[in-house]
Amino acid sequence: MMTTILALDTATEACSVALLHNEKISTLDEISPRSHTQRILPMVDELLTQANIQIKDVNYLVFGRGPGSFTGVRVGVSVAQGLAMGANLPVVAVSNLKAMAEEAYQKLGAENVIALIDARMNEVYFAQFSRNGDEWNEIVAEQVCSPEAAIQQFQLIENTVVVGTGWAAYSQFSEQNLPLVVSEITLPSSRYMLSIAQAEMAKGNVQSALEIEPVYLRNEVTWEKLPNKR
Repeated sequence: MMTTILALDTATEACSVALLHNEKISTLDEISPRSHTQRILPMVDELLTQANIQIKDVNYLVFGRGPGSFTGVRVGVSVAQGLAMGANLPVVAVSNLKAMAEEAYQKLGAENVIALIDARMNEVYFAQFSRNGDEWNEIVAEQVCSPEAAIQQFQLIENTVVVGTGWAAYSQFSEQNLPLVVSEITLPSSRYMLSIAQAEMAKGNVQSALEIEPVYLRNEVTWEKLPNKR
């Protein structure tokens, strides 16, 4: 039986939904930094309607778990949790930084990627990934740090591609004249979470709706899960 997967992401300025159904991928992507709460569910409904299915026909739910804006991450996790609980769906959480690395691989053939999302306050969400077969390894772990601290941790591997809004947001990066390929990939899309999620599903790395957690990277932020169903 073919697997149907619904993916959604609201962690950054981008709001996106992707659906894998009958081995075909359909997507909706918008830049709507202040209207994620109004747009994400209608976008989900639109894709399901186009495919002539309902949420109960979905087998897995995938979501961007962060890092990103506090509000955006909260919205995405809350919507994912609500949909998954309502339809009793297993869930796969995907890093927004890793999703951009996957896009760089699919579009550019990149196997070494530096991902940077502007975190404001002179900081970036940062990680570096290296491709190993069908999976990504973190060679620098996800963190929030200053541009200078990120630069000090860059692993300057040949043909490393840079993705994310963080590079253009801070001149410290370009001033270094580093041997890096700066791509036009600036924001994550749920489309590229699908393949990452499939690899996790194959290993049994799925969660229930009540187990999922946002990833903020800034420690002062708290998250309250939905109460357990009785």
